[in-house]
Parts: sequence; C-alpha cells; structure tokens
Amino acid sequence: MKKLIVFMAFLVAGASSATMAQEKMDSLRQAKQGEKALRKAVERQEERAAYLLALKALQDKQFVLEADQVVFRDGLTAYVTSNVNFVLMNGEKSTVQVAFNTSRPGPNGIGGVTVDGTQSKMNVKMDKKGNVSCQFNVQGIGISAQVLINMYADDNEASVTISPNFSSNTLTLNGRILPLEDSNIFKGRSW
Repeated sequence: MKKLIVFMAFLVAGASSATMAQEKMDSLRQAKQGEKALRKAVERQEERAAYLLALKALQDKQFVLEADQVVFRDGLTAYVTSNVNFVLMNGEKSTVQVAFNTSRPGPNGIGGVTVDGTQSKMNVKMDKKGNVSCQFNVQGIGISAQVLINMYADDNEASVTISPNFSSNTLTLNGRILPLEDSNIFKGRSW
C-alpha cells in the first residue's frame, strides 16, 4: 500500500511538471507569434512610408526608378545592378540608362546605353486601390519614347515600360522608385 501511495505521488508530480512544461512552451510560442506579428507590422509601415515618399517624388518630378531586373520584348529577363539601370526624372529633364555586365564598354562606357531627353505630357493617375500609373514622353537626340511607370499600392516597387517611337524594341525595367536625393546612381556617358 505504501508503494502504491509513493507511486501515485510520483505520478501526480510528473503530470504536474509536464503540464507546467506545456504551459511554458505555449507561452513561448505565443511570444514568438507576437514578435512575428510586430515585425510584419513594422515592415508594412516602412513599405507604406516608402510608397508615400515615392508618390511625392513622382508628383514633384524628382525621382529615380532604380531597376534590378530587365525584361526584354521577347520575355527574357536579366537581373542587373540597380545603380546603373534606371529611369531618372529631374524636373523637365529625363534620363534612361541600361547597362549590362559585359566585357564591352558600350556607348556609355559602362556596358550599355544612356540617353537624355526632355519629358512632356506627364500624366499621373491613381486607382481606388492605390496603384499609381505615370505616363510621359521623352524626346532627345538619342531617344524618342513613351514611358509608362506602374507603382503598386502601399510599396515603392514599380515597373517601367519604355516604348521607342521608331522601333518595337520595348523594354521593361522592374525596381523601386526613390526620391532623387535618396538615389545612389552612377550615370555613364550620354548621347
């Protein structure tokens, strides 16, 4: 009988410590979930702030779309360096530059093409969801094209489609829109 009582006492003590361990595990799990939710909320706020800065830069005509991906007209894509692949607008002046990691320097000296021009007929629209489209023409010695920028709601991620007026060599760049003063671009020789 004494052995039975001692056995029951150990059984109750073991069950009690197992329950306490499970409660601690549940508490840790909830803390991790709370931390993850907080991290996501902070990330959403940062994306929203970047979106608002990009929207203001578009409206002020003082922005750079730094591209990290190029999509060619046949659908092929290439990942590129964002500080040398960009569309820039500074007031009425605009620059489109693409540069690839090749052994050839290209016309701009950094493996691609840089063209400067004057922008005109800029039109910025926002839909009900907050997606922004910005369309303008660029005219210069080395470029005559229509430019269409689509920026997605609550983030500064965007794509720009450049459609030359005298050829069908449409090019799409995907990246992020930044205010001109926050950009870190390297401009090659233009023509």
